[in-house]
Amino acid sequence: MAEIDFATALEMALIGLGVGFLVANGWIVAQFVQYYRYRKTALVTWPTRKPPHYRFLLGLGVVFGVLVFVKVVLQQRAPVEAFGEGMMLLYYGYLWPMTFRIGRGLYEDGIWTDTRFVPYAKIGGLSWREDPDITLVIIYRLRSLARRLWVPQRHYGEVRRRLRDKIATHDLHFTMKAFDLGGDEREVV
Repeated sequence: MAEIDFATALEMALIGLGVGFLVANGWIVAQFVQYYRYRKTALVTWPTRKPPHYRFLLGLGVVFGVLVFVKVVLQQRAPVEAFGEGMMLLYYGYLWPMTFRIGRGLYEDGIWTDTRFVPYAKIGGLSWREDPDITLVIIYRLRSLARRLWVPQRHYGEVRRRLRDKIATHDLHFTMKAFDLGGDEREVV
């Protein structure tokens, strides 16, 4: 059995990372396509908070940019040899920071949570968590999944009112046995 030297193993690892980041980049591009389709139907939205490590991750984008520059320009290597670093540069330097421009909040057809868009038809329940921040917890109708949406204090009342309106117009309803308690669904919100 032939031994794999360190450089070959590193190149294989970078290609593997590049494939993983290619998938992640594709997911972000798909989110932007969806956002541009829904953005005109926004009811109440706000920019999301940047995580505490935001600058560090932007710094990683710079590091990967330097690595791509060194490989392609200074070492005169083929651009395909910088595939892994290029995908990570695209993710950390461009696409991931742009996700913070997606307006989180309520839209005509659903709720854009901290991570993705959830149509009203897929929502089986809602719950509020109010410490230390105000968070709307969205529970899927058919799966045991939940998504979170951080709600700024200044939008809290309007979000509650709009959700009550969506329930009143039957755009949002909780008809599963676990939620159908015979009361007014608007009281859940």
